[in-house]
Amino acid sequence: MAEQNPFLVPGGDAGQGGSFDPGGRSVAAGRGIEWLKQGWQLFTKNPGMWIAIAVILMVVFIVLSFIPVIGGLAAQFLMPVFAGGILLGCRSLSEGGEFGIDTLFAGFKQNTTNLVLVGVFYLVGVIAITVLVFLIGGGAALTGGLIGRGPGVGMAIGGFFVALLVMLALMVPLAMAVWFAPALVVFRDIAPLEAMKASFFACLKNIVPFLVYGVIVFVLCVVAMIPFGLGMLVMVPVLMGALYSSYVEIFE
Repeated sequence: MAEQNPFLVPGGDAGQGGSFDPGGRSVAAGRGIEWLKQGWQLFTKNPGMWIAIAVILMVVFIVLSFIPVIGGLAAQFLMPVFAGGILLGCRSLSEGGEFGIDTLFAGFKQNTTNLVLVGVFYLVGVIAITVLVFLIGGGAALTGGLIGRGPGVGMAIGGFFVALLVMLALMVPLAMAVWFAPALVVFRDIAPLEAMKASFFACLKNIVPFLVYGVIVFVLCVVAMIPFGLGMLVMVPVLMGALYSSYVEIFE
């Protein structure tokens, strides 16, 4: 009997006219563990190439971080492009196809503009949240300074924590909107804002599985950082594979 491909769901597969559900399916709470297992399986198919891609990606973003302003903007715009290319590589690898260094740059050959726009919209969201948080925290600090001493300090500290909570409350939905967006763009050619909308509601529909997944990933990342961060050379590929497998299960 032929071995079943764990990355394919009944009715089709990613990008090949399968049973695509634009709203995303609800999955069981423990599926995050399976996504990580499948991410690991993808990594073990070609670990050397995966590590090479992870190193190149890290070097690119480290270099960009040294370029004032422009580097940071470029990193935001390019992240979805690189993610799109890696996701295409995940599909190819899961189907027994080619997987090489050019995988990292596949997003520059397909749906590039829409992938960049995902990064642009994400950056706009981050800026809007930052401004709002600054207004809340800065307003509280200013008022506290005018009041002075005990009550003023208390107000300033309270305003800081309120601003922090607002930031967390808004950054999580923004992250949800971006989570599946690159995959929806490269696999289904969906417009950026529509892809982000679909991603948000799919994540919302599966909030419990993603909470479980997030806790496990947090623990694994802490462990991966212990040996001078070298574990992230494995963790990053596994997480990209897990992202691909979660996309396939929820949308395809």
